[in-house]
Amino acid sequence: MKRKILSLAVAGLALAYLSFVYMARAQSIDWRKVDETLGRKAAVSDDIHRYGFPRSDLSVTLDGVTIKPSLALGGWVAFKPGHGGAMVMGDLVLLETEINPVMAKMIASGLEITAVHNHLLRASPATFYMHLAGHGDPLKLASAIHDALAESTTPLTIAAPASPPPAVDLDTAKLDQIIGVKGQANGGVYQFNVKRRDPITQDGTPLTPVGPMGVAIGINFQPTGGGKAAITGDFVLTADEVNPVIVALRTHSIEVTALHSHMLDEQPRLFFMHFWANDDAIRLAEGLRAALDKTASTKN
Repeated sequence: MKRKILSLAVAGLALAYLSFVYMARAQSIDWRKVDETLGRKAAVSDDIHRYGFPRSDLSVTLDGVTIKPSLALGGWVAFKPGHGGAMVMGDLVLLETEINPVMAKMIASGLEITAVHNHLLRASPATFYMHLAGHGDPLKLASAIHDALAESTTPLTIAAPASPPPAVDLDTAKLDQIIGVKGQANGGVYQFNVKRRDPITQDGTPLTPVGPMGVAIGINFQPTGGGKAAITGDFVLTADEVNPVIVALRTHSIEVTALHSHMLDEQPRLFFMHFWANDDAIRLAEGLRAALDKTASTKN
């Protein structure tokens, strides 16, 4: 028993030391210059600096729904101090004609491409999602990402919003109750980040906080009128959870639109399942809850 307590104490000290090291590295990085290079301010969570690149330049429709950027067009990159500089992960939203020019720039700069795929079906125009990874000097990484995005029509400067975002016309308290975590309004969309119970690492680095690093289950509701909502997002799954979640979603008339990986060397091995439906929001939330019950996810 004493030996076990000692081991836990040592593990706790090691974790505290790593946290101290990461925070010290974060403080040594000139994030102001990274902000300037990427043309926007970061959203900061612990030691993570996350930059959003929404495709506000696109008008994308799916099954008659005009998709808001925060529903399914929100590209991002996130920096976490480590490896003597920073590691970066991201997910960029691109048109088909933009994939190869952006990829060529990234490869030339030493960034890794970890996935290219769809998240949606039947969208017009079709959108694709390029996942990236890299590590090194954060300013050089930011410059490489900026230069790559310049090969697309992704807005590289932030324009002031023309009007306040629309209210989310849904029973959000009921949605919170069903999903089991507190959601948040963002650009007219109600969003949930549901954490997994198991720790996730990439190349030995803990991917925390999980939401900003793209490894929380993401669920988005966009009101479509009359209590209905279009839903999309992605489930973060281990191999044994994939088919139970597929069955739960399909049983509740939620379409599975993609199943794939986003990373190359994460532990445990993860799969990302994207979905779509446009129906009564409460009924869809109950279907999503049934799927969440098949995963090692948390509730508040």
